[in-house]
Amino acid sequence: MLPALDAQRWLLPAPLGSLAEPAALEQLNPAGSEPLPGPLLALLARRGHTSAAAVGQLLDPPPAPDPLQHFPDLERAVTRLERACRQGERLAICGDYDADGMTSTALLVGVLERLGASPQAAIPSRLEEGYGLNTAMVEQLAEAGVPLLVTVDNGVSAREALERAAELRLEVILTDHHTIPETLPPHLALLHPACTPVDSPYRGLAGVGLAYVLAAALCERLGSPAGLRVARDLFCVGTIADMAPLQGVNRRWLMDGLPQLGRSALEGLQALQRLAGVDEEPLDAQAVGFQIAPRINAVGRLGDPTLVVELLTTADPERALELARDCETLNRQRRDLCEAIEAEALALLEADGNHAPAFVLLAQNHWHHGVIGIVAARLVERLSRPCALLAGEGGGRLRASVRAPKGFAVDGALQACADLLERFGGHPAAGGFSVRGEQVAALQARLEERAQAWLQTRGDGQPVEPEALVPLAMLNRDFLRQQQRLEPFGIGHLQPIYWSADCLVRQRKILRGGHLQLELEQDGGHQRAIGWRWAGNVEAIPPRVDVAYRLQRNRWQGRETLQLELVGLRTHPGSEVVLQRRERLYWCRRQGDGLVVRNAAGQELRSDSAPDHPYLRALLQDAALALGLAA
Repeated sequence: MLPALDAQRWLLPAPLGSLAEPAALEQLNPAGSEPLPGPLLALLARRGHTSAAAVGQLLDPPPAPDPLQHFPDLERAVTRLERACRQGERLAICGDYDADGMTSTALLVGVLERLGASPQAAIPSRLEEGYGLNTAMVEQLAEAGVPLLVTVDNGVSAREALERAAELRLEVILTDHHTIPETLPPHLALLHPACTPVDSPYRGLAGVGLAYVLAAALCERLGSPAGLRVARDLFCVGTIADMAPLQGVNRRWLMDGLPQLGRSALEGLQALQRLAGVDEEPLDAQAVGFQIAPRINAVGRLGDPTLVVELLTTADPERALELARDCETLNRQRRDLCEAIEAEALALLEADGNHAPAFVLLAQNHWHHGVIGIVAARLVERLSRPCALLAGEGGGRLRASVRAPKGFAVDGALQACADLLERFGGHPAAGGFSVRGEQVAALQARLEERAQAWLQTRGDGQPVEPEALVPLAMLNRDFLRQQQRLEPFGIGHLQPIYWSADCLVRQRKILRGGHLQLELEQDGGHQRAIGWRWAGNVEAIPPRVDVAYRLQRNRWQGRETLQLELVGLRTHPGSEVVLQRRERLYWCRRQGDGLVVRNAAGQELRSDSAPDHPYLRALLQDAALALGLAA
């Protein structure tokens, strides 16, 4: 739905201070490197890369240090697995049903098979067993004669299951990146990012990253690097799918691995690429995140996750294609379910009135647990409010997925409601809980109160936060190529959001699927922009606008063009804007190639006056940003 123009809160970037002049920005280019354009340097400076050395490290991160020096238990884990490989021992890889857990499981199963062990995958059912290692799994594996378990992407909180494993004399290697409890359950070895030094580049690893560290150390010990190429492929897929921070070794390994991913030796990955229609181009983080990962995740949400493990370990091309088609079918079901639940959720909100509550909490017994988190995220994007969707769990209980905008802490909110919940968990942006039906009304009231307090401090409306001003005429293939030098993008290093001021809307129309398309013109520059799912009253769009967007490459029927993916749209404020700084108001207007700032007393400050006072210099920079005169 086209967001109401008055419901958007544009938060322009902070002035660049001493880096405001083009000559100062250019000094951020590393020596011997192709210079980056000014808007990209401005963006990097605002992200904290304020020296040539910092920019150089982003463009070319250092190699990963010796993991044995960063993970205290890695030596013990490798020694135990070396014995398992040399003796052809059975062991179980106990994973999770999300993309991170499934790729982690496939990674270790594939590597350990190549090294001589006899591994098997053990992943609980999302619908029947829930998250993590459980006692029944442990007992079944012990009864089957499996002496060693390796958890991936779970385990540190599975106290009951691990105590039972100790009773049954099963050894357990834990690899996990979730919060470590105060008292750890029994285990042989633990690989966890929090166990590394505070400044370690391994701190941001997801479950698949820890599996890769373990596999790489084991391959090195056994002098068998052959399996690591496909392990790196799975690291790339799982890290992007889990939205791990793209910093430290994550960034280094993705930069090394992504260019090779499209030519992966994994038959299953090749089959997924063909069915997703991305087999004729190099895979980048965007293609993995939006084409490959959803097809993998759909299996964990709606089907049997061991299907993905087989898909990503089979050497049979025909079997791989058959399994990939199963993934495709489940992904279509996932899309249909999400669309149906979203439509129903919006209808429920509409029935309660047009104004969404501060905390959106909606419940229907028939909703599917596997997809309510996706729909909750869509509602957050649409409403800019924290959202919880609840589905029936049986026995008078409901299970929920929670998502929230930046700034609202889901984990803190759930902790504040702990007395009303059966169980809960999460992190600042997302979480989940189970609750008895009779507690839902009290829970909603408490969450609403907390969200109202948050909205009062943050302000209502959908925030639009561009990072650099770019003229439309600058947006060409070379600018896109320069942006690609900053890839991969993800958590901790998001894809840039630019803005362009005072654009003339030459054409507007709604495309099939409910997407808005605009033809924009600015000072001789022309660009096509698209607002996904922004169908609405196109006549409400004014003739001159400021647009905030991501720059994308669009491929259609063999033709490649640039495309602006809209994230914000507002009426252009004209040649004069009003700034508020603390309790003071300033009227700012363009004058020729410069600007004039006037205070309430009628005193004027001109951009050609070069004031000495830092406050006045910052005020001029703020005014230049607001009027679209500075990057």
